[in-house]
Order: sequence, then C-alpha cells, then structure tokens
Amino acid sequence: MITHIAGANIIAVDKEHGTRPFVGDILIEGQKIAHVGAAVPTPDGAKKIDGQNRLVTPGLVNGHVHSWEAMFKGRFDNMPLEIWMLYSYPIVGNKALDPRLIYLRSMIVAMESLKNGVTCLVDDIIELPTQGMEAIDAVFDAYDEVGIRANVSGNIMDRPFIDTIPFTREYLPADLIEEVLKIETATVKGYLDFATAAVKKHHNRSDRLRYLVAPSGPQRCTDEMLKATHDFAREIKSSYHIHVLETKVQAVTGREFYGKTLVEYIDSLGVLSDLTTMAHSIWVTDSDIARMAERQSSIAHNPISNQKLGAGIAPFRKLLDAGVNVALGSDGISSNDTSRMLDVMHVAGLLHKVTTPNYDRWPSAGEVIHAATMGGARSAQQHTEIGSLEKGKRADLVLFDLETLNFTPQNSLENHLVYCENGSSIDKVFVNGEVVVDGGELTKVNEKALLQELRGRYEAFSAHHAGVEKLNRRFEPYFRKIHERCCGQDIGLNRYSATPAEWYMT
Repeated sequence: MITHIAGANIIAVDKEHGTRPFVGDILIEGQKIAHVGAAVPTPDGAKKIDGQNRLVTPGLVNGHVHSWEAMFKGRFDNMPLEIWMLYSYPIVGNKALDPRLIYLRSMIVAMESLKNGVTCLVDDIIELPTQGMEAIDAVFDAYDEVGIRANVSGNIMDRPFIDTIPFTREYLPADLIEEVLKIETATVKGYLDFATAAVKKHHNRSDRLRYLVAPSGPQRCTDEMLKATHDFAREIKSSYHIHVLETKVQAVTGREFYGKTLVEYIDSLGVLSDLTTMAHSIWVTDSDIARMAERQSSIAHNPISNQKLGAGIAPFRKLLDAGVNVALGSDGISSNDTSRMLDVMHVAGLLHKVTTPNYDRWPSAGEVIHAATMGGARSAQQHTEIGSLEKGKRADLVLFDLETLNFTPQNSLENHLVYCENGSSIDKVFVNGEVVVDGGELTKVNEKALLQELRGRYEAFSAHHAGVEKLNRRFEPYFRKIHERCCGQDIGLNRYSATPAEWYMT
C-alpha cells in the first residue's frame, strides 16, 4: 500500500528543517516513509491525499503516562503527591482489577491519545497489589487492537512503602507501621522472571509494542533492584524509566537516606546512563544537571501534572542548555486528568515564561514541538524509528486541517500548533503506515461501545475504591506532617516562594 500526501505544509523535525514549516510531498510505502520533500509524481496504484490546507507533523510522543490512573479521572484535587498517592496508589486495601476492566482502562487512554495526535505512549503501569501476566496482557491487547505504538512497563518497587519516604517511622503510630510491614515486597528474581516472560510474550508485538523497564524510583528500590533492572534494560534495548526528584519531599529524601541528591545516588550505582529517563526532575541541582548531560540521559517533563500536585517547576531552559534530552509527558490520568499532549505542549510553552523576566530564555514553540516528538522518541530509545518525518522512519504522522478556527487567520504554524490547536483540527492519524484516525474518528475500535461498557462497570469499581480510600485516610494526618516538615527545609533551591515567578529564577 502506497499513500501520497501531495503539496502539504510539513513540520518534519528533521536535521535539515528542524521545526520550520515547508511545503512538500510525503510518500508512505507500507509501514515506512519513502519520501519527504520536493513534489513527486503519484505512483501507480497509490492513494493520493491532497495536502493543500493540511499540516503534517510527526506523531506526538507521550513520554510519561500512567494508564492505571484512568479510573480516577476527575476524582482528586488539591493534594500534594505524597498525600494524593494515598488515594490513587493506596498503601493498603488493594485488590487486583479483572483483566477486562484493565483493558477498558487502557483503551480510554489510547483512544483519547490517538484522537489528540499521540502515536506513541510510554505507559508506566503500576498494578496494585502486584502486576500479574493477565494484567499486562490486557494492556498490550488494548494497545494492539486500537493501533497505537506503546512502551508498556512493569513498574517495580521492592522496599516497604514506609521506608520510601523520610520520617515515617518517627510520625506513624506503631499499629500502622506494623500493618504496612505485613505487605509482601517484590524480589529481584521474581521481577526479572516476570519481566523475562513478558518480554518473550509481548516485546516487539505487532511491530509497535515493547516492554519497558521501569523501577519506580531510587528511594523505592534496593540497590540490587536498580542495578539488575538497568542491566535488563540494556539487554532488551529498553529505556530505563524512573521517577526522580518530583517533589521537595524527594529532594529531602536524598539527603536523609543517602547524604546526596537522588541523581548523585543513582549515578554512584552506575544506572544514570544514556538509557535513563527520569520522570519529572524538578528539584535537580546544577551539579545534577551537569551529570545528566554527561551521561546523556533524558527527562520526561510533565508540566500540567507538576502544577496540579504543587510539585514545582522543572528548570526547562537549564536542562536544554546543558544538553539534556527533554521529552514531554502528560503523567497519569489523575494528576493531569487527561492524556492530551497538545494541552501539555500549550502549558509547557507558557509555564516557563513565568520563571524568569529574561524573555530571551523563554521556550520557543519549536523547542516545545521538538520535545513532544524527537525528545520523546529519544527518551523511549526509538529515535532512529520515530519522532521525525524522514525517509526510512516509521510512518507515524498527523494531518491537521488548516481551514479550522484554530488556524484562522493563519500566521506561524509552529505557534498555532502549540498555542491554538486543541486536537479538533486533526483529520488523520497514521501509525506504522496505517490510518487509525480518519475524519477525527477512530478506525479500528468502536469508541462509543467501549465507553458505554466502562460506564456500566464504573459504579461497582468506585464503591469499592471508596472503601479503600477510607482505609488509607488513616495515614493522611501523618503524611501531612512529613510534607510540611520537608517543605519547610532549606535545601538551597528556592521553589516554594510566595509567587510562582520566584520559584526558579534563571
């Protein structure tokens, strides 16, 4: 099958053009791009798409999302991370979801993503109390059927939860500590056995789906687990995806647990590398940033989630200037409440303008687009396959209708994409050369039926989770004290000042 997109406006994000738009043709042969550039004749038998009044971009890459949270969309607000996790990732009272509900949950994320121009997800899944093969099967099945590209994790932690946050044994009463310590923790061998089986079953499935190695965070894993999972990531050519320095509590954690920053700590273990993507990386020091650049690691920047949880503002400009690869992510569908990456791009373009009055250092629309495409592809270890429109790469691309309100009147296409577009102009989405969204509608699944099925199952789920929330509410007064104590400490990074503009002056 050959598709010829003729005379389109193109933002290729390639070495020649970067994010500067140009007019040209694109040929898709099978799963790959065969031509991008000057006008060419339509090959015999090809399907021709008139590109006039169309903008073609690489598919967006969501560099960090938790599909687990889709069941909590719109459920929580005004909680910092360590409090919010008590309800969205509860410590006690969990029971495994049945595979069909996991399938529907994953579909919600995939459908919203594709309709918003996202062709690749980095989905860091945390199943509680533990992740079984049926659970991960359900996620892979959903993403396979809807047609999206995805890296799907088995998120892992092998330290007792109360030993992942400082001061818990000082504040929590003995009965709660005893209750938590009864919960069985994972083992390195157990995880590697599971991951090996998951890789055998799903890695490179449908030529779109991969298994992702994702230790939850340095403070949540033993040294042995951190090292073993990094070795395993290298073996299967996966990204090494890990949460690092998301909150000020985590900044204090590094000092309290290890006498150094969490970036220094993982570097000392040899797991800060070119494979490593650190989700968030808000509370990093200048020295941390230099280490990250030297090791050629990436960050997944989640500007909407970071704001909703009051976590702070990542030093976007410093990271870019140092040479750290920056991807963009929505984060979970509870700490953000959607997986729409065009929203994330919009906020990323705006947020960092309030961090400094030096407007020469504000992000450009082109930098935001690069982070949402090539930055995400590099973070996922797929930059040789996706992230830009170039000959030989996978045909993951998005066609926007330029005759919509969002592009009228038309000025800078880069600015329109970041600051005006909300997904309503998307006409077609290709993944691996296949049209998975056409006329703004999904082509491979029945969206209406899937939404109806999930709504029919949600009342029972919500009632059960309300009971889980009640159990975990017992921990909140003590975690509030820990949050307040950590946020009151001076760690040399002024990001909790009276106004957001003073959080990170550069």
